[in-house]
Amino acid sequence: MSRFVLCAAVCLVASTAFLPAAIAQAPAATPTASAPAGGPESIPSIQSKVVKIFGAGGLKGLHAYGSGFLVSAEGHIVTVWSHILDGDVVTVVLDNGRRHYAKVLGVEPKLDLAVLKIDGEDLPHFDLKRAATVGIGTRVLAFSNLFKVATGDEPVSVMHGVVSTLTRLEARRGRFQAPYTGPVYIVDAMTNNPGAAGGVLTTQDGRLLGMIGRELRSSDTSLWLNYVVPMKELTGKIDEIISGKFSSTPLENEAPPPETAISPLELGLILVPDVVYRTPAYIDQVVPGSVAASLDLRPDDLIVFVNSEVVPSIRAFQGELAKARPGSALTLVVRRGKTLVSVTLDLPVQPESR
Repeated sequence: MSRFVLCAAVCLVASTAFLPAAIAQAPAATPTASAPAGGPESIPSIQSKVVKIFGAGGLKGLHAYGSGFLVSAEGHIVTVWSHILDGDVVTVVLDNGRRHYAKVLGVEPKLDLAVLKIDGEDLPHFDLKRAATVGIGTRVLAFSNLFKVATGDEPVSVMHGVVSTLTRLEARRGRFQAPYTGPVYIVDAMTNNPGAAGGVLTTQDGRLLGMIGRELRSSDTSLWLNYVVPMKELTGKIDEIISGKFSSTPLENEAPPPETAISPLELGLILVPDVVYRTPAYIDQVVPGSVAASLDLRPDDLIVFVNSEVVPSIRAFQGELAKARPGSALTLVVRRGKTLVSVTLDLPVQPESR
C-alpha cells in the first residue's frame, strides 16, 4: 500500500514549501538503508532513518516531542539537546511504529547536540562518513516530526527548500543567547517549528547535510531563523560520544550554587523544572503561608530582576540567592502578564551549625 504524509493542516501553518511524501508513492516493502538514492524513492528511504522522540515537557511553551535520526545500525540516534531529554523516560518511535526506551549517552551543550541509544540491529541509518556539504542555491529536503504529525508508524513530514546562505549563528530564545555560535545553513523552508529540532536536512538525492536547529530568533532582527547545523560541525563529537571518549564542554557562568545557599523553597517559591539551557525563572507554585505568599507572588510570575540584577535563568536566580546574606532584604521584580511588580522580602536567618 502506498504511504502518504497527511499534512494538509500543517502546510497551512508552516509553509507552502511542504513536499508531501504522497508525491512519492513508496513500494509496499519497508525501505532499508540500502534503498536507492535519487528520485522520489529517496523520500521514504530517508524517512525510515528519522525517528520521533517523546519525553519531558507539556509546560507552557515546552512541547514534549521532537525529532532525531539514526546514525548506526545498532540504534545510535542524534538529536538536539533540549528539555525533552530531561525526563525519567525518553521514548523513541521508529518509522515502522516500534517504540523503544532510549538512554542518553552524552550531550555537548556548546553544539546543542545529544546522542541517544536504543537497542536495535540492522536499523536503517545515515552513514556519517558520507555526509555532504553544499553551496548557496542548492535544493534541499527537510525531514522532521514538526507539530507531532507522526506518533506511530506515520512517516515524518517532508519540506522542500533552498539553501539561502551559509553564515555563523547569532541567535537567541527570549533574552537568552543560543550556546551554539558556529556555521549554519540558513534555508528557505519553514523548519523553525515545534518538534522539528533534531530533524535532518538532505540533498534531493538523500545525502545527509545537517541537523535542524531549535526554535530561535536572530539576535539582530528578532526574526525566527530556519537554520541547520552542518554535519561537519557535529560528526567529531558524535563519534566521541559513541566511542565513549567524550567529555562535555562546561558552559560559562553555569556553576551550580553552593549547598549552603538559601533555596527558593525556603522563600516559599517552587519554580518550573530546570530542564532547558537557561530555563527562565517562572514561578510554578507558591507555598501557602510562606514569605512569598505574604507578598502576593503568584504562579506564572517571571522573576526578571533580583536587587537590580537581570535574572536570565533559574540558575542565575539561585546564584543571586547564594550571594545574599541571610537576614538581609531582597528586592524582586517579576513580570505578571504585561506588568512589572516589585516586592521586597526578608531572607531567613539560617541556624548556626554545631
